[in-house]
Amino acid sequence: MCKVLAVCISEKKGTGKTPVEYGTLIENFGFKDDAHAGDWHRQISLLAVEKIDDFRDRGGKVSDGDFGENLIIQGIDLSKLPVGTKLSINDSILEITQIGKECHTRCNIFYTVGDCIMPREGIFARVLKGGVITAGNNVNLIP
Repeated sequence: MCKVLAVCISEKKGTGKTPVEYGTLIENFGFKDDAHAGDWHRQISLLAVEKIDDFRDRGGKVSDGDFGENLIIQGIDLSKLPVGTKLSINDSILEITQIGKECHTRCNIFYTVGDCIMPREGIFARVLKGGVITAGNNVNLIP
């Protein structure tokens, strides 16, 4: 079973995010109060905890949100989901819009943790339907 392990937001782009108790998703915008929210295709970023754990196993010292991820998900290899895949979390619906991303310059995340796995392992989504998300919520693939 796939589930949300952490919800994170940040005030500025290019920095790590901070775990919060819950996040409010706004349709076609992203998380309320998150710097990456807006009318574009990368409203939400998702990263698999298994990829974060691999980084930690190689000696990386990171906390939830350090890679700039909004949602840390357990139980699915997110980077294998094709663009267009839809996920439901509570009442919210997300649509995968991008797998990984090209970084044009190294951001604060790279300099803080020595590497950034988000360009290789992270995925991005837009919000088709808003709602509240908390750690422990189930994540379901919509056929």
